[in-house]
Amino acid sequence: MSGETPPLTAAEIQAMLTRSPFIAFLGMEVISTDPARGELVVRCPMRPEFERGPGSNQWHGGPIAAAIDTVGDYALIMTLRRGLPTINFRVDYLRPAIGTALVCTARVRRAGRSVGTVDIDVCDERGALLAIGRATYSTLPG
Repeated sequence: MSGETPPLTAAEIQAMLTRSPFIAFLGMEVISTDPARGELVVRCPMRPEFERGPGSNQWHGGPIAAAIDTVGDYALIMTLRRGLPTINFRVDYLRPAIGTALVCTARVRRAGRSVGTVDIDVCDERGALLAIGRATYSTLPG
């Protein structure tokens, strides 16, 4: 690797996730990392606080959007090893998420000198696609 800093491990990413009170509240768990492919998979369990309506067991869109932004960011952080501010992100909700944890798979599309772009798929635990997101982050050194 000739002086190149290695990517963060799954355990290092998990430790970073739990340091943020908000992200810790989301309860995210790193499932797998593949730095060579720029891929990060994270599971987010359902909580009553995330429900669209009391007792519905249906996810509100806000926590889904937060999961998309967070997992996309950490896919880039995995390689760059530092926090990155979000420039913009969008979400397309494809079907309701009911009675399931979210499994978010982020794939880095570009990690440029000033901007990084990440695509994020959100599936239920059976693998059905629930939402997709695309996010851009500033990769400029802080």
